[in-house]
Amino acid sequence: MDKSKPCVLDLTFPFELTRDQLAAVDAWVSNAYRGSIIYSTGTGKTEIAFECAKRRAIENLSTKDTDKIKIDSNIDSCCNSNNAVVTILFLVPRIILIEQNFRRLLSYHIPKESLGVYFGERKEVREITISTYQSIINNLELIRYADTVVFDEMHLLTNSALSLRKMFRLLNEEERNSSHKKALLGLTATIDEEHPNYKTIVSLLPPVKRYMIRDAVQDGRLANPIVIPIKTKLTIEEKKLYDSYSHKIRKISNDLNISDPQLMRMVLRKGGISAKWASSWYESVRNRKNLINSAHNKISAAVELIATKHPLERIMVFSETVGSITKLKEMLELKKGIKSMIIESKLNSKERHEILSRWGVDFYPLLSVHTLEIGYDVPQVRIAIILASTSNVNQATQRVGRILRKAEGKHSALIYTVYLSDTHDYTHLGIVRKATQSVSRTRESYYNNAKNIKEAAEGNTRLDPFLT
Repeated sequence: MDKSKPCVLDLTFPFELTRDQLAAVDAWVSNAYRGSIIYSTGTGKTEIAFECAKRRAIENLSTKDTDKIKIDSNIDSCCNSNNAVVTILFLVPRIILIEQNFRRLLSYHIPKESLGVYFGERKEVREITISTYQSIINNLELIRYADTVVFDEMHLLTNSALSLRKMFRLLNEEERNSSHKKALLGLTATIDEEHPNYKTIVSLLPPVKRYMIRDAVQDGRLANPIVIPIKTKLTIEEKKLYDSYSHKIRKISNDLNISDPQLMRMVLRKGGISAKWASSWYESVRNRKNLINSAHNKISAAVELIATKHPLERIMVFSETVGSITKLKEMLELKKGIKSMIIESKLNSKERHEILSRWGVDFYPLLSVHTLEIGYDVPQVRIAIILASTSNVNQATQRVGRILRKAEGKHSALIYTVYLSDTHDYTHLGIVRKATQSVSRTRESYYNNAKNIKEAAEGNTRLDPFLT
């Protein structure tokens, strides 16, 4: 290895980047190495980021601007490294993504000795360093001395995330006071650019290129998402509880003239009688959420769907609470004798890999709350069941995106959305539709027909007149 040149110049893909990927790189470079790329899950955002970093390194060398790659000598003490030069910093939300990026960079011919990971007890600062947002908060010097910083899953960087404010302040301060502008790249599959929560990150990393699910499906880059609604209802007893919780939530909201959760949280912090009402409001919201996610008929519908339609096919199941996913696991085992496994954030890397290696061999339904939403794709899997009541389009898009990667013989992906028609849970269907950006009301009506649901579930998509 030639130590006089940046290691990222050794980057070599075993394939050609697609036209849309190259367009994203060019757009970022043309915007002075700044901005975000909003590309659908499964369209190679990681490879786009690596290529962007390589292009930046090439530009640095070609201009011979040594200030761009100069690293302050006191980085050793700040970062606890041995003469390490941090040129490229990849920031990711979860440890599993550190592992994935590390392995992928190795496969693309980046020397192992040039790669470092920074989290927990591991504090390896190298020319290319991969860290989590949580880990970086206590060592912002890594950002200060990096020439290129990549913000993966940037939709998680909201203004309401208090722990991230230090990072935002540092970046804004450097923007104002430094003559050298860092290369900053944001990656996400979806973000609400108009929402106040994203004002800071969107201002710092304005979108330079978009390539959404609809675009990728039309180009044949992703499997066609087919949303199949499964409507259920609360039991009589559950409906009574739901109405009781809803009445209490409305009454407290009217009394305090507040319905926004963030404003309610401010009331809670102030103390006094109003804080007691706010506490009661939150308790009712939690109870209603748990009721919706663990509703008997909703869980039963998922059990029947798995047992009758896809008993021997790998399925990803997403829910919103640990309680609901645990209930599903128990009902599958007790009622149908179907083994399933839960994958959650508390599992260590070895346990997680063990479960994933047995998926499709010892069991078929893989149950998750949030762990599989980000950075985990299984191209061979074509079925997802969503039992969630989220109103977050970003979250819905991440879930849908898990199963849209193309594989041999795979042209469509089934997304079953199980919802409660007599609660606000029904709005989730619209959220999933918006996430896919390709499902019309006509197609929804088509799949509400039991015969057509059966045909789709069996993989016979030829009967779908809306597939293109």
